[in-house]
Amino acid sequence: MLIRAKAPLRISFGGGGTDVSPYADERGGIVLNSTINRFAYATLFPNENNDIKVLSLDYDLSVNYSIEEEFAFNGQLDLVKGVLKKVRKRFDFPSGFQLYLQNDAPPGSGLGSSSTMVVAILRVLQEWLKISWTQYELAELAYEIERIDLCMTGGRQDHYATVFGGFNLMEFNGSRVIVNPLIIKAEIIYELEYSILLVYLKGLRDSSNIINEQVENYKNKDQVALSAMDRLKEIAVQMKHNLLKGEIKDLGYLLHEEWEHKKKIAKGITNQYIDAVYEEARRAGAIGGKILGAGGGGYMLLLCDPIRRHLVMERVQQVGGQIAHFQFVNNGIQAWSLLNR
Repeated sequence: MLIRAKAPLRISFGGGGTDVSPYADERGGIVLNSTINRFAYATLFPNENNDIKVLSLDYDLSVNYSIEEEFAFNGQLDLVKGVLKKVRKRFDFPSGFQLYLQNDAPPGSGLGSSSTMVVAILRVLQEWLKISWTQYELAELAYEIERIDLCMTGGRQDHYATVFGGFNLMEFNGSRVIVNPLIIKAEIIYELEYSILLVYLKGLRDSSNIINEQVENYKNKDQVALSAMDRLKEIAVQMKHNLLKGEIKDLGYLLHEEWEHKKKIAKGITNQYIDAVYEEARRAGAIGGKILGAGGGGYMLLLCDPIRRHLVMERVQQVGGQIAHFQFVNNGIQAWSLLNR
C-alpha cells in the first residue's frame, strides 16, 4: 500500500511580507497569490514493524527511528521531524512506515517550498490515519509546526496557498485567516500565463535574516518600512481588481510599484545582481516584476507585453537568468492511496 500527497507551490503577486507577525497581528496583512504546477510530494509506505525511515530524494538524506523513539533535532531533516513529532503526540502511529519526499523547488527559491512540504507531510499522514482536519485546520497546524514549534521565520500565506489552491486574496489578522477565492475567467488566466516570465536567478538565499530585519524594522517603528508595508496591502487589493477585470498591463505596473516598496522593508531583499537583471528586463520590455518570497535571490517574476516577451526572455538569459516554464493550477493539495503499486 502507498499513500501519496501532492502539494502545489505558489507565486505571490502582492502583499507578501504583510502576513508575517507581529505586523499581521497588529495591523492586519493582505496577500494575493496563486498556485502553480510545481509541487512538493510526500509518499508513505506503511510497514509491518516499528521502524520509521524518512528519505529526501532531492538531497539523498535519510533518518531512521523507531515509532516511540524521541527525535533528535540536529539539523538533518528537522522540518520533517517536527511534523512527525507533532502528529505522533496527538495520534498513535499504528505501525512504522517509510516516508519519501521530493520537491520541484529547493528551499530559498521564493515559491514557498519548505512550507509546502510541511503541508504535504501532514496531508499524507492525515490520509493514512484518517484524521478529519478541515482546510483551515491543516494550514494552521502547518504554520504552528514551522513557525512556532521549530521557530523558523516566515509568514502564513504559503501554508494556506498550497492547501486551498488557485487564485486567492488572503486576509491575516493574527491566527484569524480568511481565504477569498477569486473566480477568474479562463481567457484572462491564459493571457496572464503568456505575459509572465518566471526566471531563476543564481544563488539561493536564507530568508530568515531578511525576515528578521523586516520584523526588527517594524518593532522599531521604522516609518519608511512601515509605510511600505501598508502600501503593499493596498497594492494587493488593487491587483485583485486588475486580475478580475483582465487588466494585465495595469497589473504589471503594480508589480513594479510593489517591488519598489518591498525593497524598503529590509536591506537584504535585493542586491546588485538582482537589480541588474531587473533593469535589463525592463529595458528589454518588461512592464514590472519582483523577486518572489522574502527576497535576496531565487525566482524573479516578470510581466511583459506578449509582443516583447521573447526579447525579455532572451535578455535575462544573457545575464544569467534561467527561464522556468509553468502554468497556474486551481487545485490545492491532493492525496490518494493505492493498494497495489
